Amino acid sequence: MSLTDLYYTLLSTLGQVTVPKPTDGGSAPEPLKNLVTTGLNLIAWGGTAAGVVGVLVTGAMMAMSHKRGESSEHMGRLGIVLGGCVLIATAGPIVEFVFNNGAAGETPQQQP
Repeated sequence: MSLTDLYYTLLSTLGQVTVPKPTDGGSAPEPLKNLVTTGLNLIAWGGTAAGVVGVLVTGAMMAMSHKRGESSEHMGRLGIVLGGCVLIATAGPIVEFVFNNGAAGETPQQQP
């Protein structure tokens, strides 16, 4: 018995609360899936836009420092910005790999 089952058993016993049983294998309702997908798409778009702005700002700072004859640590800053861009671009595939037990593109098997 998992901790969640114990929790629901305790609630239904002590509080006389009926525990709803999932009818569709425990998946989320469609409207909620659509809202989560929309939210994640907006966050991904914002992260991509922030990455582009970061590269542009770093390039502008490099150009101004070069014109003034100053040397700076702009390559390190550019590396951090590009590393963030790579992390943003690979966030979805990394999470999918971890939660699908390494089987990309396959849906997890449901327990009977």
